[in-house]
Amino acid sequence: MNYSVLDFLKLLGSLGVFLFGMKMMSESLQKIAGKKMRSILASMTSNRVKGVFTGLLITTLIQSSSATTVMVVSFVNAGLLSLVESIGVIMGANIGTTVTAWLISILGFKVSMAKIALPIIGLSLPLLFTKEPKRKSIGEFMLGFALLFLGLEYLKNSVPDISQSPEIFAWIQHYSELGYIGYLLFVLIGTILTIVIQSSSATMALTLVMCGNGWIQFDLAAAMVLGENIGTTITANLAALVANTNARRAARAHLIFNVFGVVWVLAVFPFFLKGIAYLVEHSGGGDPFQTFDAIPIALSLFHSIFNILNTLIMIWFVRDIARVVVKMVPEKSSDDGTFALQHINSGLMSTPEASIFLARKEVVHYGEKVMKMFHRAERIFKEKENKKFVKLFDKLVKNEESSDRVEVEIANYLTKVREANLSEHASRAVTAIFKQIDNIESIGDSCHNIGRAVKRAKESELQFAPEIEANMEKMFRLVDEALVIMIDNLSLETKIDMRLALEKEEQINRFRDKLKAEHLENISKGIYDYPTGIIYNDIFSECEKLADFAINVTQSLHSVD
Repeated sequence: MNYSVLDFLKLLGSLGVFLFGMKMMSESLQKIAGKKMRSILASMTSNRVKGVFTGLLITTLIQSSSATTVMVVSFVNAGLLSLVESIGVIMGANIGTTVTAWLISILGFKVSMAKIALPIIGLSLPLLFTKEPKRKSIGEFMLGFALLFLGLEYLKNSVPDISQSPEIFAWIQHYSELGYIGYLLFVLIGTILTIVIQSSSATMALTLVMCGNGWIQFDLAAAMVLGENIGTTITANLAALVANTNARRAARAHLIFNVFGVVWVLAVFPFFLKGIAYLVEHSGGGDPFQTFDAIPIALSLFHSIFNILNTLIMIWFVRDIARVVVKMVPEKSSDDGTFALQHINSGLMSTPEASIFLARKEVVHYGEKVMKMFHRAERIFKEKENKKFVKLFDKLVKNEESSDRVEVEIANYLTKVREANLSEHASRAVTAIFKQIDNIESIGDSCHNIGRAVKRAKESELQFAPEIEANMEKMFRLVDEALVIMIDNLSLETKIDMRLALEKEEQINRFRDKLKAEHLENISKGIYDYPTGIIYNDIFSECEKLADFAINVTQSLHSVD
């Protein structure tokens, strides 16, 4: 057998075309149904059965269980899904991923899809150059579909011809005779290949091609499929490394679910394979142990039945799995109150839509942290004890520094999102989020300025009159209400309450004007001295500025819809 480096590169290139087609098909489908997928995940997970069907539907749509599980991990990270709900979705995703194998088995090996791939690409071209986002996404789907099967055809043609190399068959036969050791070896090979390629669908395609070319027999191919089910969990676990505790637990639950399935199937492996062979043979497909043509269908059937049975068994133990992963991934205690990314630290999602969703969740978290910062500034104003004041002020300074850092980190994330091909709505959403984080950071600056003003008063040994304290009590309450409205509006995806936000802003402005007028009069009457009045004026004016930033956030939300 003469197999050169160039032939090997052709094999890699064929795999590249397949993977690129799979990626394009997946991403285009996510663009077409992005919002729908999000609403499905949000609303169809009220019980474990619904969760399974949700995962099945999503994965069938986007043709990638890894994309679904990473999305689920991110939604758990964002607080949209609970741990128990996520486990059901992950189970369904495992069933949904078997659709790819059936497509390849039925179309890729029974029909020469490569013959119609170029006409499909030709039909997609007008759609690719249209400005309408949905039509463009449909064109990208058609192109991805065509490239997927072109890549599969290239793969079949690029593998080495071993029909004249009996020594290779003897090598394969050697592992077949090892029994369970051989099975475990090919489980490991399937796991490693999937980890490297980062796509169980691509590894499944490679397995089918290897069978079709006589490289491996049905039992070893089935063992590789089991390994692919373990390897596909790595993507979600990698995404969860820098996510929050519940997200890491969801990823770990995926690993436990798939490993358990592999263990029990290996325990009955020979009998399981005989049952699959019986079903295929009696349906007219031939014996997969004897006929290579029967292997693709048999392998697809094995993959589907394995995942369905595993789900039917494990669905009754969802809460038990949740309890196990809670013990495996304990909650890290953190009471320092520092600012840190909570949702977007797992990196970009597979589509801009999903990435923007996580960014919005991050902005809500950012806003909540800054609101706590405002409460700290209020406590600083009221604190009489010097030691407690110093401690509170030091925390406020640290908060302001971390607020600046978080703004930069979110902005960097959004800059990466912008590099993708955004729809008009997505582009507006990103611009709005940029405005939101700028204004939220400015709220943090205002909180810091309030603290500094009070600190100046402390250092000058100035005392605020009871009238000042009463007025500031009311101003703090009004600003707090404005911030609550801002957070509520940030948390909503639709029906932004602009009216209530504007009413509160107007109320704060009127009260600021009243304090300004009274302030000059009080100084002239000698109710408090001029230096105290200056600081007092700085504080209530800063509160009004802070409220302006809050209304700006709501206005940016309103501009998207």
